[in-house]
Amino acid sequence: MNTLSAYETRVGDPADVEAAYVFCENLVRGHYENFPVASRLLFGRARRAIAALYGFARLSDDFADEPEYEGVRLERLDEWRRELSAVRDGGAPGHPVFVALRDAAREFDLPLGPFEDLLNAFTQDVTKKRYESFAEVLDYCRRSANPVGRIVLMVHGYRDPELFRMSDAICTGLQLANFWQDMSVDLKKDRIYIPREDFDRFGYSEGEMFRGVVNDALRRLTAFEVVRARGLFAEGRALPSKLSWPLSWEIALTLRGGLAILDKIEAQGFATLDRRPVLGKLDWLGALCRKPRF
Repeated sequence: MNTLSAYETRVGDPADVEAAYVFCENLVRGHYENFPVASRLLFGRARRAIAALYGFARLSDDFADEPEYEGVRLERLDEWRRELSAVRDGGAPGHPVFVALRDAAREFDLPLGPFEDLLNAFTQDVTKKRYESFAEVLDYCRRSANPVGRIVLMVHGYRDPELFRMSDAICTGLQLANFWQDMSVDLKKDRIYIPREDFDRFGYSEGEMFRGVVNDALRRLTAFEVVRARGLFAEGRALPSKLSWPLSWEIALTLRGGLAILDKIEAQGFATLDRRPVLGKLDWLGALCRKPRF
């Protein structure tokens, strides 16, 4: 297998489980984006398993997004799919991410379905650029975001369907918050996650978006989408109180961070097309000190 990546290095024997985990943990420390669930609050073998999840998702996302993979995105994702099949079928994976993932799946009895869902979502990012309905957007979130939360819960020993439901709500809310935060970023990739039915509802057009038009129609549209995300966060708000520390604190921070992004979007007058909202230290301080607003 010849998977090219700026983050990949030789780790010696491909069957070396310890070296494979080191590779994944280096991704956690070194990549320009970090999943909140890869926080240093976690420790021990759970931390290593989450690092394996992170390595899988991080590099998969790179294949779908990073310029260096232009023209070979689907080929690289198919390689990843074959590696995942090797893990599922008892074969010998060739990449350190999957060596670590196989070990974590065995130790924590993790199903591979959520990883397959993630891979399908990353593939969809390459092949699908528009969404007709909010139901389609939610289906994408079900595969792009929700599996991460479920795997984290399972690594920590939680398999209660009600906890999964609340986790799904938080993860989907985070994905939506990211969409509304990154409108300008996604537009450069010719991706629009606002469904066409909402464009029609508020009288704003895709053409106006590409021209950078920020008007009352777009502000009302964005405000509507922000309310949707807040509603999902509200559905999952009780999850941290049902978990043990440090995972409870980690999920609480993640939830507050998502709400802080929505607060920032609102503070900008729901105009993110011309100015991407970013959380600074004061924003985080406010999110930690004040009561969350759902």
